[in-house]
Amino acid sequence: MITVLIADDQRLVRAGFRSILEDEEDIEVVGEAADGEQAVAAARALRPDVVLMDIRMPGTDGLEAARRITADPCLETVRVVILTTFDLDEYVYRALREGVTGFLVKDTEPEELAHALRVAARGDALISPSVTRRLIAEFAGRAAPPPPDPRLNALTDREREVLRLVAAGLTNDRIAATLVVSPATAKTHVSRVLTKLGVRDRSQLVVLAYESGLVSPGWLGG
Repeated sequence: MITVLIADDQRLVRAGFRSILEDEEDIEVVGEAADGEQAVAAARALRPDVVLMDIRMPGTDGLEAARRITADPCLETVRVVILTTFDLDEYVYRALREGVTGFLVKDTEPEELAHALRVAARGDALISPSVTRRLIAEFAGRAAPPPPDPRLNALTDREREVLRLVAAGLTNDRIAATLVVSPATAKTHVSRVLTKLGVRDRSQLVVLAYESGLVSPGWLGG
């Protein structure tokens, strides 16, 4: 059972999300929050698998709440999925840097929402295609290539390859198929990359891969 906390300042929106998610046999809504402060407190009290977080809320907004949750060692297993009407680069990029696992726009279909929570709960990154295109365009528009990240020196050649595949959006199963290894081996490689680079989840791996120049828009290369 995947436990979910819904954080949105509009009561009707929360009720709508709850209604959608309660139709799913493997998802349970364990709490609601009307602002960022409540979301952080509820996350600490309830320890949900996923927090479904609106970006714009009064007082402490969704991004600040997400930052506090992802920075709390006691909440390292809690994933945050941002759901918003504002699919703007500034929000996407900051959200990914803060360790947000998923980023979806509010016109996402109900079945896509449930799928996103399942993906987030198992630790995979999920970003809607429209947001991904904007994010890649932002990196592509930089005039100068980014400097290499010294943390990449700790990776083996295979781990660099795994990082490229993660940045390309591949799941562990697809990575396993690409490298002709078992899914368990692929998961182990990804875990080692996360540990060596000192990042929280796959979303931050994607950001690091682009910022370091290991992956460039439109092609994979080192």
